[in-house]
Amino acid sequence: MGDSRINLWSHPTLAAAVVNRDWGAVFRTYRRLTGTSQTKLGERVGLMQPEVSDIERGRRRVASVEVRQRIAAGLGIPPHLLETVAHSSPVPSLAFSGPGPDEDLLTRVNGVVHGGRRVDAPTLDWLERLLAEHRRAEDEIGSRPLIGLMQHQLRDVVDLYASARGPLADRVVRLASEHAQFLGWMAGDQGADAASLAWYDRSHEWALEAGDMNMAATTLSMKSHMAWSKGNGNRTIRLADAARWATPDTSLGVRGMATQMAARGHALHGDGDIAEQLLDEAQSLIGRAAERPEDEPPWMYFYGETWFLLQRGMASMHVRDWQTAVSHLSTGLAALPDDYRRDKAWFRACLAHALAGTGEAEQALTTALTSVPDAATVGRPHTWNELHITAAALLRRGAPQGRHLATVLRDHD
Repeated sequence: MGDSRINLWSHPTLAAAVVNRDWGAVFRTYRRLTGTSQTKLGERVGLMQPEVSDIERGRRRVASVEVRQRIAAGLGIPPHLLETVAHSSPVPSLAFSGPGPDEDLLTRVNGVVHGGRRVDAPTLDWLERLLAEHRRAEDEIGSRPLIGLMQHQLRDVVDLYASARGPLADRVVRLASEHAQFLGWMAGDQGADAASLAWYDRSHEWALEAGDMNMAATTLSMKSHMAWSKGNGNRTIRLADAARWATPDTSLGVRGMATQMAARGHALHGDGDIAEQLLDEAQSLIGRAAERPEDEPPWMYFYGETWFLLQRGMASMHVRDWQTAVSHLSTGLAALPDDYRRDKAWFRACLAHALAGTGEAEQALTTALTSVPDAATVGRPHTWNELHITAAALLRRGAPQGRHLATVLRDHD
């Protein structure tokens, strides 16, 4: 797969069209070289077939950064062909839910981070807490405002390694691995797949160096999630199985996360029975993990019955069991806290898609419209793409609500 994609984007006409930002030529040349229809190309980049046609004919410009990101991610355009665009700016500060460091600790942290003192346990405690707060903030404000800040924070953590000794050195490497995993997640959330994979690889290497099997397995699960997001069932299953079996001594929750990813891979293939068996196994692991939450790593804070029910809903969508998907997604959304703003936008879009599958066009439109504001701000490109898919599903059914939704989405592009 990798060689064919490299050869495709080495084609001089296609490469020149990307460099010149001639998206009409990109679409025309890509379709000619791959034999892809306008409808299929639209599905890959989150656009309706008439929109693809308008871009190819020069009747519509691609002025939106988000649409360009969707095109780049959907077609797999190599990063070296794209200009470097700053999508984020550092957030100067975030308000913590609890008190900040006392004056002595603040002096200690500044001394260690900026040189002149050796790293110590209180400093690492504070940096771990800072990372946890940023994870929670990302649930609500999205990944874009945090990427620059987290890259800077990772550099500070890596700089601590030179002065760390013994167990503290292991903690520094473990903390660096957690930062890299978080950066991998945020890059993937923005559709920067190559950067995301690179961060996951770096996180995995650091996790093995620090002996952190939970993070080593988590990075494999996250790469499985990336494969799932691209519709690659085989790779989803293989990476999930690697997370389940290749890294011993992981927590029950981490194993449960990997098991449900394997289930989603089988669901992509339409293997409903196997998917259901794996989902039952994952649910058992979740229940056991809930009995000993202190054994779970800090990045698993989101993992619980509500989150898992929403995953069941998505698996039901893959096997086109629309009514079951609607039931699971509706129940899960009702229980999901409001501070999971990005996730609520995503699962509302999924619910709208499932409702379209049942033929409930008006409910699908209403649900989709409630997702649009957050999808447009903290949910791009993935949630936005799901809303376009929902509009396409409604149009295929001949429902006028599909045209209404498509118009709303176009107005926000």
